[in-house]
Amino acid sequence: MTIAVLGAGMVGRAIALDLANDYLVTSFDINAANLAVLNKRSETIKTVVADLTQTSEYLNWVSSFDLVVTAVPGFMGYKTLEAVIDIGKNVVDISFFPEDALQLNMLAKEKGVTAITDCGVAPGMSNFILGRYNSEMKINSFACYVGGLPKERKPPFQYKAPFSPIDVIQEYIRPARLVENGTIVTKPALSDREYISFKEIGELEAFNTDGLRSLIYTMKHIPEMKEKTLRYPGHVDLIIALKQTGFFDTNPIRVKESEMIPLDFTSKLLVNEWKLEPEEEEFTVMKVILKSDDKTVEYSLYDEYDPQTKTSSMARTTGYTCTAAVNLIAKDLFNEKGVFPPELIGKDKTCFDFILEYLKERKVIWKPQIHAL
Repeated sequence: MTIAVLGAGMVGRAIALDLANDYLVTSFDINAANLAVLNKRSETIKTVVADLTQTSEYLNWVSSFDLVVTAVPGFMGYKTLEAVIDIGKNVVDISFFPEDALQLNMLAKEKGVTAITDCGVAPGMSNFILGRYNSEMKINSFACYVGGLPKERKPPFQYKAPFSPIDVIQEYIRPARLVENGTIVTKPALSDREYISFKEIGELEAFNTDGLRSLIYTMKHIPEMKEKTLRYPGHVDLIIALKQTGFFDTNPIRVKESEMIPLDFTSKLLVNEWKLEPEEEEFTVMKVILKSDDKTVEYSLYDEYDPQTKTSSMARTTGYTCTAAVNLIAKDLFNEKGVFPPELIGKDKTCFDFILEYLKERKVIWKPQIHAL
């Protein structure tokens, strides 16, 4: 099988390297430096310098491949996925764009395409877990807490971005949709702060972000649903200060003889401040909590940077969930046509168990607990 991986950032590279163990992989990216890292790590992965915003070129680029993985920044994710589906290629997507991927469902069916979307750690594994248990019990509430953080708490932000800082800022800007009492409500990002203790790292602060995505539409029967992002205590206050001061504004301002957009300026600065250095130690921590009338199901994850493969934890936990889904299609374990967020696949026990075992083989280990109420 031949696979095209669109995007060779930190997660895209991990995806390409993992898939190259079993398949013929070609990686596409506009950044030659990203591709050079792959060339050093693998002799079998082919690389192509390509401006992936030029979706009109996709027919020339990916028509010869059996399957496509889209791992581009969120702002270009929807158009990328749409272009790949329109060409008629099966696809697994981790670009986490703000648009509703289910709008492409009819196109995928018309083209005979299997498209698995939002297939990372969160969204991604959280959806798989919810989908699995939704088929077994009446769920009253769903909560997901997730964060990727550096081990070294360097002031002032105590944060490094294990994926695109631009996408991180969007999490801090985009209003958060939650479900409360069976109704979709919208709250400001960074709101409803709470503190949670984890045995591996101590206390973290959690706050609302817009992470429910497809669950709002596919799990309408669950009356309480939320996703919260985790950071070291104190981080949120700094972000709120930047936000209130206007550093995330998108309206141009005049500075001397030039006009500039504050968000572009802030993003440029934070790319450097939040850059995760090569081989810098970081971790991913996550907790998924499902409650019914008589029990609580909890899945926990704590994963660290892998010094052997020199792969970040966020790249491992996100990328390997994606490659597990690629294998669901490649091994014909899932072949329905249309657009499928992970919760619609997780209901199949064979698929769910395959995902968990695939991750376990790569030392990404989810720990389940069930408590009677």
